[in-house]
Amino acid sequence: MAIIHEQELFSWKDLENLGDLERLKLVIENIPDEKLMKFLEKNRAGGRNIYPIRPMWNTVLAGIVYEHPSSASLLRELRRNAQLRQLCGFSAIKGIRAVPKKSAFSRFLKTLLNHEDLIKEIFDDLVLKISKLLPKFGKNLAFDGKALNSLCKGPKLNKTSSNKSDNRTEKDADWGIKKYKGVDEKGIAWKKIKKWFGFRIHLIVDADHELPVAYEVTKASKSEQPIMYELFDVLEKTQPQIIKNCEYAMGDKGYDGKSLIKKLWDKWGIKSVIDIRNMKKDGESSWQFNSLDIKNITYSYKGEVFCYCPQKGNEHLMAFGGFEKERKSLKYLCPAKHYGIECKGRDKCPVKNSIRIPLEEDRRVFTPLARSSYKWKNLYKKRTSVERVNSRLDGSFGFEKHYIRGLKKMKFQCGISMCVMLTMALGRIKQNQLKLMRSLVRTA
Repeated sequence: MAIIHEQELFSWKDLENLGDLERLKLVIENIPDEKLMKFLEKNRAGGRNIYPIRPMWNTVLAGIVYEHPSSASLLRELRRNAQLRQLCGFSAIKGIRAVPKKSAFSRFLKTLLNHEDLIKEIFDDLVLKISKLLPKFGKNLAFDGKALNSLCKGPKLNKTSSNKSDNRTEKDADWGIKKYKGVDEKGIAWKKIKKWFGFRIHLIVDADHELPVAYEVTKASKSEQPIMYELFDVLEKTQPQIIKNCEYAMGDKGYDGKSLIKKLWDKWGIKSVIDIRNMKKDGESSWQFNSLDIKNITYSYKGEVFCYCPQKGNEHLMAFGGFEKERKSLKYLCPAKHYGIECKGRDKCPVKNSIRIPLEEDRRVFTPLARSSYKWKNLYKKRTSVERVNSRLDGSFGFEKHYIRGLKKMKFQCGISMCVMLTMALGRIKQNQLKLMRSLVRTA
């Protein structure tokens, strides 16, 4: 934490029961920012120190905790609130004269923007600390991308923008497009296209505790799948304990692809739970196996395996019998034997008891955790945890309506917001208040 060494008129004990200020106190006490503080203080050595580094940094944290939309509103609150100034570490003797001017605070923020790597180190340190306190942290991961709209409307899509620009123009953002399609309950196909001008944050979160473990911020046009492919590599380097703990990784149809599914299992032994798109264009609903010399067995793009009675031709859904790791195969059981279904042609059926389907038949369709299993469906529901983290970014951290311009500033704001989110969780875990670990608003 950014420890304030200067002696003041009041002590921390005076702030113990100040209600709303408790949240900021929790963040200041638990955020591992000492390396950043020493680095900034060393760089300032010999220069003017009218506004000390540590109070300025604590002010940045206060802006996140109290959801200030701009630096101006944050500095106004500092001038008004003596207790907040005291908590941030500004001199009580100087009073409102200790509050930095807008120009000085802007210069400090500009300095922070040049050290995104140190903010990332704080984030990684927090993830490590939490994983040590929560042994199952990282067992189930969920990942997704989130649109970050720019304050600017942006140029019209597919049209070049005007050469005229000023400092208010968003120069780093671009257009992002996301398509959704499916079939409703009445069998009618639907399609929805979402367009936005701005950026995109790519997130990996712990699905059980709903806390981020890795992130990346890009322009809106960057495709989700390649970035997530790289983000898991980054997670392996920065948080090897998370990769080691992880058993399942959940994602929506946007991440459906053989490359990511293969990498998760082949490299790290992580079972993917990623929804699948119907890529078959022939209009058929099921297909025969290429690797099996059995004609009365077919499968659907959702990984359902069907068998057909040799005598009557009746179709039956086969029961999932588990994954055999050493054989790299999924086992499916005869429905007549498993469910007690009557099958008059069972004696002539080449699959009297069970059948093994190798993953290599189709790595998109057949994954170590079968798509047709109940466990797959239950785990996929956990994917919504990343949507709740996204919702927190919008609601509690102000990304729904913001004044951020430029990719560099957006990366910084996302990084510091995620650090505050994890720091609040870390503080609550240490206080044995797990029910409050995801709350930025409620106090103990």
